[in-house]
Amino acid sequence: MAAALAFLAGCENSSAPAGPSGETVRFATFNAYLNRPTEGALIADLKTPDNAQAQKVAEIIQRAAPDVLLLSEFDYDEAGEALRLFRDNYLGHGWNGAEPAVYPYAYIAPSNTGLASGHDLDRDGVVTSEPGSREYGGDAFGYGEFPGQYAFVLLSKYPIDEAGVRTLQKFLWKDMPGAMLPDDPATPEPDDWYSAAALADFRLSSKNHWDVPVIVGEKRVHVLASHPTPPSFDGDEDRNGKRNHDEIRLWADYISSSGNDYIYDDKGEHGGLKPGERFVVMGDLNADPNDAGAVPGAIAQLLLSPAVTQAPSPMSKGGAVQAVLQGGVNTSHKGDPAEDTADFGDDPDRGSVGNLHLDYVLFSKAGLREQGSGVFWPGPDEAHYDLVGPGFPVESSDHRLVWRDLQIVSE
Repeated sequence: MAAALAFLAGCENSSAPAGPSGETVRFATFNAYLNRPTEGALIADLKTPDNAQAQKVAEIIQRAAPDVLLLSEFDYDEAGEALRLFRDNYLGHGWNGAEPAVYPYAYIAPSNTGLASGHDLDRDGVVTSEPGSREYGGDAFGYGEFPGQYAFVLLSKYPIDEAGVRTLQKFLWKDMPGAMLPDDPATPEPDDWYSAAALADFRLSSKNHWDVPVIVGEKRVHVLASHPTPPSFDGDEDRNGKRNHDEIRLWADYISSSGNDYIYDDKGEHGGLKPGERFVVMGDLNADPNDAGAVPGAIAQLLLSPAVTQAPSPMSKGGAVQAVLQGGVNTSHKGDPAEDTADFGDDPDRGSVGNLHLDYVLFSKAGLREQGSGVFWPGPDEAHYDLVGPGFPVESSDHRLVWRDLQIVSE
């Protein structure tokens, strides 16, 4: 089996609409919370159309109706069985009067999550090699209690140039010039949280970084997909915060007009995007511009990139309302709650971070013009509020679908 699996979904409808120049395409990212605690559990849940959470995730997608969709926290299996079942049993069934969501094209690839590193990365004194525990996840290249947990998938109504896909799964953190490697504060040596042997193998991407070209008519749009590690679950060394920063930096350098020759993909090809290429950076980037624990300036590396259009953030009514209703740590946040995209715990006494702006659809100045945007987060008095609910218990996901309508234009 090849390292990556790209396929036509639903061969009886394998002809995707080919749009002319000037067509407007809805790009969306959604951390769908379709991860499960054990390997194979997602497949088991999706074998029938009876899973209530998956139904709501599917209906959200149907209501938002994106053309190109990145689904994060969707457990990976090499055969793509979970994706096939989700398409057939959930997206293909119209929920509560919504139209089915048909995506003739999809792309999946392996993830570093749950992939054994062979090193004591969490420094608990043991190299755990048997999947199925937090200790195993702590020693994996990316946290996951089994291989492929918390992975992601790209769905598209437009053809994918499979031959043009680049993945950066195996790029080593140490090979980034000026990498923000974590330091053990108890020793005088710099950047020594990880051993030299561990750094020789340590992959920067906690899951994967994909450059997936989508073809709209005769135009090409590079979808740059990733899901950096949360900047938490560590100590004073801030190993996850620094890794999050550099995972975001990898895209900032990739789209830069210079200084990216150090980047190599899994085929050994060096460099980033050519200047003038259209791109959309999508994903749960786990970095709020104003609040919580990201390294200062982490997301600004992309937001302020000369190659990225500095457009207003997508917004919702529900995000603003829930920040008031839930209160707690939300009352101390600096960011506009209407821009929030994730609904977390609010109790400061429990170390809760509140609701945050973590999910992004960012786009190039070259070849793309925004026509609209939004966050699927209905307020309590709006239609489809039942799909997201008040936060806890989680009805569909603790994240919200974020979309932008982008017109494909010629320069």
